[in-house]
Amino acid sequence: MCAHQPQCPVTGSPAAHVVAARPEQGWSLLCDGTVVFDDTGELLPDGRMVQPRRVTAAGPAVAA
Repeated sequence: MCAHQPQCPVTGSPAAHVVAARPEQGWSLLCDGTVVFDDTGELLPDGRMVQPRRVTAAGPAVAA
């Protein structure tokens, strides 16, 4: 998706970096094609969705 060297990491890699951001809309596009939303949800390049992982006051992150 981008031309940086070395090549873009595989989808889901923590090494992917932001290539476009729309904070007013609540999303960022990563170099591996993943769209990350401010609520921690993700839309992967193949169309799969990762549910948001919200942190509660009671403890660890939980899926909504």
